Amino acid sequence: MKALVTGANGFTGSYLTKHLLDKGYEVRVLVRKNSNQSALEGLPIEYAFADIADDNPLEDTVMDGVDVVYHIAALYRAENVPREYFWDVNVKGTRKVLEAAKKANVKRFVHCSTVGVQGEIKTPPAKEEDPYSPGDYYQESKMDGELLALDFFKKENLAGCVVRPVGIYGPGDLRFLKLFKYIYSGKFKMIGSGEVLYHLTYVEDLAAGIALAGEKEAAIGEIFTIGGNEFVTLNQLVQKIADIYNKPVSKLRIPVWPVWWAGYLCELICLPLNISPPIYRRRVDFFIKDRAFDISKARKLLDYEPKVPLDEGLRKTALWYKDSGLLESSSALKS
Repeated sequence: MKALVTGANGFTGSYLTKHLLDKGYEVRVLVRKNSNQSALEGLPIEYAFADIADDNPLEDTVMDGVDVVYHIAALYRAENVPREYFWDVNVKGTRKVLEAAKKANVKRFVHCSTVGVQGEIKTPPAKEEDPYSPGDYYQESKMDGELLALDFFKKENLAGCVVRPVGIYGPGDLRFLKLFKYIYSGKFKMIGSGEVLYHLTYVEDLAAGIALAGEKEAAIGEIFTIGGNEFVTLNQLVQKIADIYNKPVSKLRIPVWPVWWAGYLCELICLPLNISPPIYRRRVDFFIKDRAFDISKARKLLDYEPKVPLDEGLRKTALWYKDSGLLESSSALKS
């Protein structure tokens, strides 16, 4: 089997690429020529180069000989780009990859979406069929990309499915660095009660789940939530990380809404100037919105089974941050 992985130089994409190689796949990666490709160094892979956000169709050679496409590439949480660029990458770019796959008669297509398309979970744990409710323009663009992919599969008779990752973490990730760093430094203060639910997925488990979605016949036409074995309250998550570092956790609670309004004002001032705000409202969402999901469908149809318990995954990630010097670096806090 030959797989094409878009966005393979990113966190999830690089782990998926390595997982596919371990399973015996031939792998071609599609990345931007000027992107950081250090995560792929030394791997026995083929390279194809393109910017899926521009108006040029993909060259035929990109899909030549490919059996399955894993479309991971996306614009994620960038604050210093025009809002329309999220749709250029996450919708128009997805259409470009879909059309190229159809033209090349690719056998399978896996589109990577996000559980963010369901926004705040009103009745956790959420199932795949629960309604869309995106909470920001990133999530809106991913919803539009997901709907486009599902519609394309039906209309163009392309065997494909959608996967929605839950809270991806692990060595190499920087998304959760601030949380770990503040806990390690003793500066962490909980915003709100801390009793909201949070669900994480160790990146190696996610890679295995995405690969299965491209292999199982039962996956065709379906949506799958790929998550870890358990979800916990934010208080519990913070305590687990603090215990790894043997650090105390402050009992001080910061009120939510003053921080939310501060984020709103920062965005109002900074975004028109293309400056990354010091505080975002979406970061406050982390403290006030439930994020818990039901992964039974992936278990049943994909034979997906997370192998890394939350405590083990958190320990591996926490030690990677520490061993990499990221907890001591003053620049790490800005990541």
